[in-house]
Amino acid sequence: MQRSLKQIIIERLQREILDLEGFKTKTEYTQTKLGLRALENNFPNHTFPTGTIHEFVSEKPEHTACTSAFISGVLTKLNNQNGIYIWIGKQRQLFPVGLKKFGIQPHQIIFINLVKQKDILWATEEALKCKNLSGVISELEDITFAQSQRLQLTVEKSKVTGFILRTQTERINATACAARWQIKPVASENEEHLPGVGFSKWQVNLLKVRNGNTASCTVAYYHGQLAVVETVNTYPFTHQAIGS
Repeated sequence: MQRSLKQIIIERLQREILDLEGFKTKTEYTQTKLGLRALENNFPNHTFPTGTIHEFVSEKPEHTACTSAFISGVLTKLNNQNGIYIWIGKQRQLFPVGLKKFGIQPHQIIFINLVKQKDILWATEEALKCKNLSGVISELEDITFAQSQRLQLTVEKSKVTGFILRTQTERINATACAARWQIKPVASENEEHLPGVGFSKWQVNLLKVRNGNTASCTVAYYHGQLAVVETVNTYPFTHQAIGS
């Protein structure tokens, strides 16, 4: 049956909206950006969205640490180790040299340390306006829907990808972010029972995906590459599952 003019217009508008939100059409990307097909299939057009805001929630300091490592691995895949990033926060617990393990060189990151949350939020918005940046990582205790919407509108113009590390999980409100993630550490395993610490491994939960599906899987970082080692069927998450 022939499509009506109204249906054609609606489909075209939907594609344009997804493009603005960082979900490019399949014709532009024949391969996955991260090499994690099982995870990326849960996003619209089966592609990891860039030029948008990703929200990460962390219940504990160790969750924040492995979230930082996971984001570093993602940044490397997106920008082929040539990107420049700004990392904004007040924790000062990140060891820049340690990021080399995940493909990020210390000179690639500009660190901005601030105390007040309002200053971190302001600096985040200003950094996201810089079109020459490959990404902005911001450690925020909390963020409102209006604040996240303002950041989303900013990246729709600059095409810079933003990563919000949210450390207060008692109240998880709705945001305008493209996806909400939760990264938890998983015990590492050594290759061929060799001594020492094994490769990094994380439980990656997609708690919310705009126009997509929630999912959970185990991701490892082997020899400079992200790899899905175990996949759980998609399922609905609840905000209550995030809080302490």
